[in-house]
Amino acid sequence: MSASLRVIVFQHIACEHPGIFRQFMEEDGIQWDPIELDEGETIPDLAPYDAMVSMGGPMDVWQEDEFPWLAREKEAIHEAVRVRNMPFLGVCLGHQLLAEAAGGSVGLADTPEVGMLDVELTPEAADHPLMYSLPGKFKTLQWHGAEVKSIPNDASVLMSSPVCPIQSFAVGQAALGIQFHVETGPHTIDEWNAVPEYEVALRKTFGDNGAVELKKKAEEYETELSATAGKLYRNWAKTLLKANK
Repeated sequence: MSASLRVIVFQHIACEHPGIFRQFMEEDGIQWDPIELDEGETIPDLAPYDAMVSMGGPMDVWQEDEFPWLAREKEAIHEAVRVRNMPFLGVCLGHQLLAEAAGGSVGLADTPEVGMLDVELTPEAADHPLMYSLPGKFKTLQWHGAEVKSIPNDASVLMSSPVCPIQSFAVGQAALGIQFHVETGPHTIDEWNAVPEYEVALRKTFGDNGAVELKKKAEEYETELSATAGKLYRNWAKTLLKANK
């Protein structure tokens, strides 16, 4: 893959970085530039970039009074997806920000999800290039209390779970949001459990020993998570190449 490709990555807390996707991008010679929005870093001109990634975080999309940069990030996502037609990948909070920026809506989850849980492909996923080679059902790490309630009129729901109907959606062929996490590594659970909002959600689900229990489960499915991350990344990277021919 061309080393001239550049990806801008929005981060909302230092421990929620692209994880294993960093390795994939580096192997492909893609330059990725992290912008730590919660630390006051500003969003640069998008013209030099070929794609955009938005990661997770403990804040919610509607907390613009507390986190004013959320409004600017939504504007940047709208510009990337709707104006520039850039390939986009949103994970957890990034998935929810894509929904709002592109014309959908987000709210509190009817049933928060925390743990190693299944997601399934929808019928709409069968012919979508971003879903190529993915199994019909697979394990993911879930850790969210908000969810996408509606998607833009021109979007397609690609994955769902029993309590969260919109686990993934795409706007067109190159903008993908995923509610779940597959980018994780061996230190992810410990790092995220140190975030107060995440620790509370984990304790509510698993009790005081939640971090240990979830870490065991994540280690059990580490190979599957990495394989899924690789397939999702490769499908998305193909759209990046196609968009920049």
